[in-house]
Amino acid sequence: MKADKILKNFSQIFCPIDNGVPLRGEEMSKAVIIEDGYIAIKDGKILAVDQGEPDSDLINYDTEIVDYTGKLATPGLIDCHTHLVYGGSREHEFSQKLNGVPYLDILAQGGGILSTVRATRKSSFNELYDKSSALLDKMLAHGVTTVEAKSGYGLNWETEEKQLKVAKELNKNHVVDVVSTFMGAHAIPEEYKNRSGEFIDFVITEMLPKVKSENLAEFCDIFCEKGVFTAAESYKLLHAAKEMGFKLRIHADEIASIGGVDVAAQLGAVSAEHLMMITDEGIKKLSEAHVIGNLLPATTFSLMEDTYAPAKKMIENGMAITLTTDSNPGSCPTANLQFIMQLGCFMQKLTPIQVFNAVTINAAYSICRAETIGSFDKGKAADIAIFDAQNIDYPLYFFATNLVTDVYKAGKLISAL
Repeated sequence: MKADKILKNFSQIFCPIDNGVPLRGEEMSKAVIIEDGYIAIKDGKILAVDQGEPDSDLINYDTEIVDYTGKLATPGLIDCHTHLVYGGSREHEFSQKLNGVPYLDILAQGGGILSTVRATRKSSFNELYDKSSALLDKMLAHGVTTVEAKSGYGLNWETEEKQLKVAKELNKNHVVDVVSTFMGAHAIPEEYKNRSGEFIDFVITEMLPKVKSENLAEFCDIFCEKGVFTAAESYKLLHAAKEMGFKLRIHADEIASIGGVDVAAQLGAVSAEHLMMITDEGIKKLSEAHVIGNLLPATTFSLMEDTYAPAKKMIENGMAITLTTDSNPGSCPTANLQFIMQLGCFMQKLTPIQVFNAVTINAAYSICRAETIGSFDKGKAADIAIFDAQNIDYPLYFFATNLVTDVYKAGKLISAL
């Protein structure tokens, strides 16, 4: 079969190993790294990846050949935990953070998530669409070709629906693929203050059925945290969501360990998010239940805390992990997944192979898209990030700088920076 396009002379091509399940434990330290290699593309999909010069059988008279001497290629990066769609911003809270006011205290004062809820409720569909599209552009420039996007800044049906419809429209129109998660239980809305149980019942009876009937989200998530939703409330919501056919995620053990990990394990969630305060027993439970740990080190950085999720201990105990931005207006305002990858090395002591596996093949499994993206297996989408680097170590060692030069989405060159 002849290729439509061949990208060749890469210094290195990082090829994650797709065994049909997320990489766990020692598997996260393994990958195929091809030196002086090429990537052949046909109909927007991977046709072949190998070392040396492309085989003549791949080349036709009209095959496009692109020289990438001295460059690094990886599968398109996947940002598997974001709060993409929101109104306003929260730089006015920055001085409080600098003065040591805890995140949950800001929330209790009506700031934090509730501040963004007010701004998002006031924003029109078009305002949210344009703002989110611009953020996706920034993510794309850093090598991201697929993102997960949570709702959760509405806390009422009208605004949650608006957020989810913005994400759906972006998935249709923007080159970056958007996978939607319903997170109506992101905080206790002001109109339900001190009545969190009633709000959970409202989400279950009024919101979840509408999300399902309108096909607005694939996943359901909840913020299981001290001062927000209890483990029992989280179980109740996620169990109902599972019964309706949603796949599950849960924000757990971010600030305090209150049982969210147990809920994830009991219900077979696809992923548990944050996990900065996870216990050894919690790690064991997630490992045994095959729940992926979506780790967000830039949230720890942004909140100016000292405790990062124990990524190496998770791997040593057989867990699958990802690294992801948590891109949001409050606790992690960034669109730079490369910086998160660098934090994975500098603050969590992960190796470059572990880091690149975390943002490619494992991130693909975290959003249930590994059949089509996340690695360079033949027939998968030709989503490719190209770095101005000769090896996988360099983009992690040379920190806080965007080294992506080109991005291909389904074999088409999207950005040449």
